[in-house]
Amino acid sequence: MDTMNKTKRPKYSRVLLKLSGEALGGDTRVGISPQSVRDMAEQILEVRDLGVQVVVVVGGGNIFRGLSGSERGIERATGDYMGMLATVINALALQDALEKLGVATRVQSAITMAQIAEAFIRRRAVRHLEKGRVVIFGGGTGNPYFSTDTAAALRANEIGAEVVLKATKVDGIYDSDPTKNASARRYSHISYSEALQKQLKVMDSTAFSLCMDNKMPIIVFDFFRPHNLRRVVMGEKVGTLVTG
Repeated sequence: MDTMNKTKRPKYSRVLLKLSGEALGGDTRVGISPQSVRDMAEQILEVRDLGVQVVVVVGGGNIFRGLSGSERGIERATGDYMGMLATVINALALQDALEKLGVATRVQSAITMAQIAEAFIRRRAVRHLEKGRVVIFGGGTGNPYFSTDTAAALRANEIGAEVVLKATKVDGIYDSDPTKNASARRYSHISYSEALQKQLKVMDSTAFSLCMDNKMPIIVFDFFRPHNLRRVVMGEKVGTLVTG
């Protein structure tokens, strides 16, 4: 009986989930879809109920993306700050959905805005996790020229997460685009160096380097298949694992 219970324990006790902003937009990938946000919250609740500590970094591409803004004439740093503010809007939407499910949640922002979110303080974030709260990090890194992928890699290392779970609409990393190549091969496991050598876009280069230098595993998986987050946390072979 004890052996059976042990096998059912989650593989990870503290995880960082990286969500794209577009995912909050649902099918249109623009704006905020209440149903999509609720679906995300339900998957997070399912994992939190296993006793897993969950932190979330969310992007802002459904509202504004700094790089595309700069291509349309907005000064790059200004555009990036606008994108960071968009991530806070998304963080608040996700917090609302989680709290409606009864999940205690805190939003911490890298950009100070005391009326709506806590400032990012590493020790406070860890304390929230220890108390069973979900922590959502908004505002990126607080600096222009850095993506929310980089924010995810940075925060994962800062708060001692065991793995970065990169939520996508694809079931892992392929050797070519599976939407364009029917014979594209999916990797179940790949090393950092092989991913770099083959120029597989796991994360942007800064984020990927942070994970590689600090030996932070990354799992790229299909977040939109029901219960997939739970399966990943329980240690099932879902998606693609990137390690040393």
